[in-house]
Amino acid sequence: MASPRLAALICFLFSLWSIPAIADHHEKKKNSPPPKEEKPEKNKNDDPPKEEISITQGSVRIDGTPIKYDATAGKLHLKTEKEDKTKAEVFYTLYQLKDATETATRPITFCFNGGPGSSSVWLHLGALGPRRVQLSKNGTSTPPPPYRLVDNEYSMLDISDLVLVDPVSTGYSRAEDSEPSDFHGFNEDISSMAEFIRLFITRHERWDSPKYLLGESYGAIRVSGLADTLQSKHGLYLNGVTLLSGVLDFRTLVSHPGSDLVHVLYMPAYAATAHYHGKLKGALAEDLQKAMRDAENFAFDEYMPALLRGDSLDITKKAEIAGKMSRFTGLSIDYLIKADLRPGPTRFRKELLRDEESTVGRFDARIKGTDRDTLRSSPDYDPSYTVIFGAFSSAQNAYLREELKFESDIPYEILSSKVHPWSYKPFTNRYVNVTDKITNAMRTNVDLEFLVLGGYHDLATPPAAIRYSLNHLPTLPESKDRIHYHDYDGGHMMYTNIPSLKAMKDDLKAFYERTKNVKSTQNQK
Repeated sequence: MASPRLAALICFLFSLWSIPAIADHHEKKKNSPPPKEEKPEKNKNDDPPKEEISITQGSVRIDGTPIKYDATAGKLHLKTEKEDKTKAEVFYTLYQLKDATETATRPITFCFNGGPGSSSVWLHLGALGPRRVQLSKNGTSTPPPPYRLVDNEYSMLDISDLVLVDPVSTGYSRAEDSEPSDFHGFNEDISSMAEFIRLFITRHERWDSPKYLLGESYGAIRVSGLADTLQSKHGLYLNGVTLLSGVLDFRTLVSHPGSDLVHVLYMPAYAATAHYHGKLKGALAEDLQKAMRDAENFAFDEYMPALLRGDSLDITKKAEIAGKMSRFTGLSIDYLIKADLRPGPTRFRKELLRDEESTVGRFDARIKGTDRDTLRSSPDYDPSYTVIFGAFSSAQNAYLREELKFESDIPYEILSSKVHPWSYKPFTNRYVNVTDKITNAMRTNVDLEFLVLGGYHDLATPPAAIRYSLNHLPTLPESKDRIHYHDYDGGHMMYTNIPSLKAMKDDLKAFYERTKNVKSTQNQK
């Protein structure tokens, strides 16, 4: 069972539980940075640090075809323009086809996890790379340690070269002749990662390649900002952006008194979770898609209008709404009335299986756990995180040194709290919302398309939340045809469910085939 400290740390992964939804204009006073570490003075004659790099070869069978590849694990130095000092060392892993005949024009994808504070290990060894952590087929359990890697027959390497990137203070990435806090913020993060991508593309001579971004959870915020910055600042135009289990607007995830949007947007995920655990009845129990579809229609057409009435809602109508909610959530009518029709995702996780003295996971609500105190209103920890953390951490540390031959004695920061406090200064006194970044990117680049992927049982960033954000995108009407959606059986990391990983790979392949050789329509408009 996880300690309280680990439970708190879980909140930083991919999503935004413990991050304030509205930036505080007193954040500098309230969140004063930790004392600066004393660094030894450098001699003017000291040689600048060398960029560490390790190149190995490997092979994997994808769709029945053997694929040979080069794997490069290394650090790229970001430098100041005037003094040529190393600001930071950014760790990455590059996979590219071995002896490819058209490397320069082959698609290349930059991949980011979220947090803020997460390394790229989850996408790297869970979904995209040529090796993946061995889990159960549906991803709800792991074998006992020691853990092992297996070939990933659903890797993206056959359709795109891959760059798995660890932002500063995650993985092996570290600040050098600068303060770590210089990279720990919305603007700071996007600026440094944009510089990394520009420099990487230049050094590897990939300006002629179709270029893509892929971001999971907070990574969706990151790549949305990057799409705008890369195009407007560096003229680096993209072919496509994938948002996986993402968030774009904090209002869709964080509930405050007087704000009922969260309760509405979580309803389909509640239905999917209740369906999985056998808490629905009749036709809803027999058909998952019907349960989620009917739950969403109820949420928007009946539930939201009822919540808007607040305390003026008629008691009879309140009981009627509670009864319908009970059908979709599996929670009792009495409990829902006592909760004022607003159970919230945290209480839902605790209440759904209370009669079994079990709780359900936040990142993956299919997974059950047991709390110390069964009478509490909220779970002690997230069992869907603890079930995978050890496996991914052990596998990554072994893989980097033993297979990729990259040697370092500093800790590989799988999930780091060192990036906090994270600065949301551009959003002072308002919710974080990056839909305007997507709007700018799509207006600038009329060929840019977005692929949006989600998991049915995700109680961290449910699919309905990001759909809501994109349905309110203030952009050109025709841009809606350039946004594509696919959801899968599973949670936040739906790719741990092997059938969903296969389906996700098929959808990514179709997306890349459609976008990698797009001819500009600019002259046709």
